[in-house]
Amino acid sequence: MLNMAEGLARLGALAANPVVATLATAFADVGFELAVVGGPVRDALLGRPTHDLDFTTNARPDDILRIVTPISSTQWDIGRAFGTIGARVQGEQVEITSYRADSYDGTTRKPVVEFGDSIEGDLLRRDFTVNAMALRIPEIKLIDPTGGVEDLIAGVLRTPIDPAVSFGDDPLRMLRAARFSSQLEFEIADDTRTAIEQLRQTLSIVSPERVQGELIRLMQTDDPVRGLRVLVDTGLIEQFLPEVSALRLEVDEHHHHKDVYEHSLTVVRQAIDLEKTRNPGAEPDVSLRIAALLHDIGKPRTRKLEPGGGVTFHHHDVVGSRMARKRLQALRFDGATTDAVADLIELHLRFFGYAEGAWTDSAVRRYVRDAGAQIDRLHILVRADVTTRNKRKAARLAAAYDDIERRIAELREQEELDSIRPELDGNRIQEVLGIPPGREVGEAYRFLLELRLDEGVIGTDAAEQRLREWWAARGR
Repeated sequence: MLNMAEGLARLGALAANPVVATLATAFADVGFELAVVGGPVRDALLGRPTHDLDFTTNARPDDILRIVTPISSTQWDIGRAFGTIGARVQGEQVEITSYRADSYDGTTRKPVVEFGDSIEGDLLRRDFTVNAMALRIPEIKLIDPTGGVEDLIAGVLRTPIDPAVSFGDDPLRMLRAARFSSQLEFEIADDTRTAIEQLRQTLSIVSPERVQGELIRLMQTDDPVRGLRVLVDTGLIEQFLPEVSALRLEVDEHHHHKDVYEHSLTVVRQAIDLEKTRNPGAEPDVSLRIAALLHDIGKPRTRKLEPGGGVTFHHHDVVGSRMARKRLQALRFDGATTDAVADLIELHLRFFGYAEGAWTDSAVRRYVRDAGAQIDRLHILVRADVTTRNKRKAARLAAAYDDIERRIAELREQEELDSIRPELDGNRIQEVLGIPPGREVGEAYRFLLELRLDEGVIGTDAAEQRLREWWAARGR
């Protein structure tokens, strides 16, 4: 719970930050107002780490640039049209924005910007009351016109004005509600949640890039499941990631299968726990977390009700991989993330064949080869995918994966397992067979690669002999 005495002390410490103090003096010296605004104030009151410093001022962009240039090492004005100037002050990146009011015209995907004259008016245009507080500096005065402190104490997300108007100004705020619900572990006020349900379709005017950015921020939180439930329960996720809500399969009284939606959320949580255990202190692995969320999205499309009450989802891994790739491309994710998620989904069932019976070394090599750079993520995803309540089955699967990781480690010590390639390159193949570059060199290379996967390292002399035998058997 928020302790106001401690919170106010932390605000004083925020104002004393050398970067904050330097900017406060520079703006005050030329007669302009300046305040730390939004997240840094909220986090200071809550005792959470403060990462980015955002400021607001009655100065216009040209004035801001003129003021910060002498006290900063770098300046950028890419956000000038929106009233924002960035700078690096004493090694720290800051953004300073003129008082403003954003709104959408209801048809375009970009906000219309109007500059304002008062900090109170600026705060009213912000997304939630807990983000609509400012610390005026250098006098150290908390400005809270919408009751943000009270909502921090109550743990509630509420818009500063009528939520229908606020979400109409920027529909992305509905997605932010889900993100902050996870990030802060706050409940969403009833009228705010109702407005999301009623206005969810207006998210369509927001660019895919902005939606992607908020989805990433949600998945980077310690517990994105809370926010994901908000998105699904309000129907907002239907506007950009409908495959998730589709996981809530109808249950036929004569056919039984586990709840795929709840299973997927559990896999997300378990993947995050394993990620933190295996890579302590690392940045959140968004690709892994999205793969965990989407790993079963092929199930609704492949579900088949069998006689006798069984349910099958044949090839849902391949189908789900294609679906995920298409969706992430629509959301403008970069190629590396899209490839990683699609590959993980396609590979996530491969291990369960190992659990039924130990693989040969050749099968383990192929598993590593196919996983490529995703092998460590795949280890986590496959382990997280075990959500059975049957303790004996869970223990058996865990032991099987312990075994495959052990075998991979042993083979890595014996061979260059992570960069499996034939023992002869294309040039040597041409020399041994006496052939020019062309299709036949590629066929020979593939033969040697299969040989390497099947038998491991056999040495160049043996590889050359086997290559000659293969070539002779072709009738050359």
